[in-house]
Amino acid sequence: MERAIIFFDGVCNLCNASVQFVIKRDVKDHFRFSALQNEYAKAHLKEFEISSLNSSTILLLENGKLYTRSTAALRIARQLSGLWPLCYGLIVIPAFIRDVVYKTISKYRYKIWGRSETCMIPSPELKAKFL
Repeated sequence: MERAIIFFDGVCNLCNASVQFVIKRDVKDHFRFSALQNEYAKAHLKEFEISSLNSSTILLLENGKLYTRSTAALRIARQLSGLWPLCYGLIVIPAFIRDVVYKTISKYRYKIWGRSETCMIPSPELKAKFL
């Protein structure tokens, strides 16, 4: 089974908390993770013409297709345990409307949640989930 890859801002506290949230609810082990700042992301995002260092969005690479912003978040929620897959119903709202909310949160994420000087270092038991 090819696993979906979530690319995230490794110095963003909100993004790191979101990764931890997904890990706890990814009971099917569907996802792998890569900070946008690392070499793996740079190499794998080249073909999509997205600069990993300039991206202010979460990216989901699933079945060879790259999803961004709210679409990526909703596709991630669809794979989680609990009631989170119900959020996927919001996909019927056009992306340009959903992304207004996403872009607003993204714009202020460092001011509200802060940022760290370095990327998150996973614990030994979680290391296999990170690329």
